[in-house]
Amino acid sequence: MPNPIDCRDGLAALPPVLLEHLRQADEVLVLTGAGVSAESGIATFREALNGLWARFDPAQLATAEAFVEDPVRVWSWYEWRRAQVLAAQPNPAHRALADWGRQHGRLRLVTQNVDDLHERAGSREVIHLHGSLHAPRCFACARPLAAPALPESAEQLVAPPLCPACGGLARPGVVWFGEALPAEALASAWALAERCDLCLVVGTSGLVQPAASLPGVARQQGATVVRIDPQPAADFKGDWQLLGAAGMILPALLERL
Repeated sequence: MPNPIDCRDGLAALPPVLLEHLRQADEVLVLTGAGVSAESGIATFREALNGLWARFDPAQLATAEAFVEDPVRVWSWYEWRRAQVLAAQPNPAHRALADWGRQHGRLRLVTQNVDDLHERAGSREVIHLHGSLHAPRCFACARPLAAPALPESAEQLVAPPLCPACGGLARPGVVWFGEALPAEALASAWALAERCDLCLVVGTSGLVQPAASLPGVARQQGATVVRIDPQPAADFKGDWQLLGAAGMILPALLERL
């Protein structure tokens, strides 16, 4: 396995064979994770909370059981997260992937992120494996609901809206611990992994299943797998690791292609 390539000062160290793989790719799958959104200032899920939420463990707010116990607290926390996302802007990594998608008709984007920064950058048909903060649904009947106006203050607790169909409580449209991924999204991502010839893994630790299995599926089918992240992964089983910020590497790669 090739050693990680330090790209923090540019792409001069990229081997020509890697660039050739990138240029010749026909079907491209890009899997993005929290590291991409972090470059826009969005806190990762497990980072320390602040203000009203400093005394809570995020993992304890991300279950159906927590919602049943205290729907106001859980709903308010996710609305705080949604406000963070709406205040953020797509970064150069998001924009480079959107540009690459426009130039390469067979690039598909699968994300573990629950924000809409890929869409706001211009990417289309993004597959959200873990749901979206912007797509609440009824906890009782699963009817899709419109996202309400945000509370005026991040410190404000607000009750979830009621479903107009059954009167149930609105819940965040994200995948909680103990829940299955959306079946259609997972099936689509799996199909892309099985037929792509290039898989880019950007800003993700590769620890969260089943998304973490997608690069392995791609490689088993003969795809070249390239990981982009500031930190190396000792257990990475792909072909290349490019070390550096996605917002620097992806635009530079696009220029070289």
